[in-house]
Amino acid sequence: MSKITAKDVRKVAHLARLDLPDDQIATYTEQLEKILAYVAQLEEIDTTNVKPTTRAVEVVNVTRTDEVFETPVREELLNLAPQREGDFFRVPKILAE
Repeated sequence: MSKITAKDVRKVAHLARLDLPDDQIATYTEQLEKILAYVAQLEEIDTTNVKPTTRAVEVVNVTRTDEVFETPVREELLNLAPQREGDFFRVPKILAE
């Protein structure tokens, strides 16, 4: 693996639209080199029989079916609105025609 240079760090910072001060370039160069060395170490692990996954523990989303039903407080809720127009809330216009 090639060594990360200060020029590489400046380029990545530019692409990420980060304004890194010059006195921090050396620190970030060293840290980025360590991160990439760790990734290279992980690439050596044999994963041929490992099933791809997005998380370590399987999570199941529990959902319910949508059911439409009348609410007994509909009129009360509509009456709480600052302005009402029939069965709807009246709100200020925000888009031009």
